[in-house]
Amino acid sequence: MIRVWFNHWFSTSYRLIELMKENEGEQVWVVGTNKQYNSVIRNVCDEWYDEPVTDGDAYVEDCVRFCQEHKIDVFVPRRKMLEISRNMDRFHEIGVKVMAEDYSRFKLLADKARTYELFQAQEDLAIPEYRIVNTAEEFEHAYLELKSKYSQICAKFVFDEGGLSFRKISEETDPSHLLKMYVENSVPVNLYLEWLRATEPFDSLMVMPYLSGKEISVDCLSTPSGLIAIPRYKDAVRHEEIIYDDRILAMVNCIMETTGLEFPCNIQFKLEEEEPYLLEINTRMSGGLQMSCLATGVNIPNIALNKLLGKDIPWSFERENRIVSYVELPQIIM
Repeated sequence: MIRVWFNHWFSTSYRLIELMKENEGEQVWVVGTNKQYNSVIRNVCDEWYDEPVTDGDAYVEDCVRFCQEHKIDVFVPRRKMLEISRNMDRFHEIGVKVMAEDYSRFKLLADKARTYELFQAQEDLAIPEYRIVNTAEEFEHAYLELKSKYSQICAKFVFDEGGLSFRKISEETDPSHLLKMYVENSVPVNLYLEWLRATEPFDSLMVMPYLSGKEISVDCLSTPSGLIAIPRYKDAVRHEEIIYDDRILAMVNCIMETTGLEFPCNIQFKLEEEEPYLLEINTRMSGGLQMSCLATGVNIPNIALNKLLGKDIPWSFERENRIVSYVELPQIIM
């Protein structure tokens, strides 16, 4: 039996856990923890506990202790991945394999500015124009400069997860309009400047044009048999299109060869006038990975688990364009 621990993951990991458990040979026994004790994920886990609520080094200590107490073989972290990656040796010392990239690679890709710098010189990989600012005055200068070239500007912190800090900057100032607008992470520039002045000097903030086209989310895994790369085109609707565009796949190959990523990852692009631009690289399984697995019949979570354990699972799929969607099914948790 292989005992696998998923710490605090998002709800769509329900299906990822199911996929990982579809294992030939040894049974995969999943231990789950979550800040939300009644998270729906508990229904697919074989054991369920409260997520440790500590931070920093104390959280790493809690994770090591949890692995020892529950005889964990494989740790699949999502929460505090950077700290866990930095302390990978602590887990290896107690015989736990961790599905996470090494710290130097992880730290570089968690920094959006350094990620863009890494690929700036690549001729066949488009990077959006951007500015890095640390004061309200620098933001205002960058905003005005970029606004003279682009119709819509956005901003997010260089270190961000899940787009929590992402804001579209608007020119709207009329309160009667603002009260009736669908905000969609939009904030008037004057109000945003007030927030920045109240917190400066703040962490590095990236200011760039807002790319209005479709998002392309590519689920990837390097294997001994080759690179798995499945591009999902996302729009405002619920369905997603699997389209094997040679430009996107060439850029993905370039990124994977440059970074040397070993485990499931997700590379995001955004279209602007049909030109794809790199947005970010997430060094974890994506929430939509289940869609890619369904479209291709390739079980990426299970292949990744076996790779970590030193086993090569054969895979293959036809590059056939598909449209994939999902329905929400109610579940009783308790």
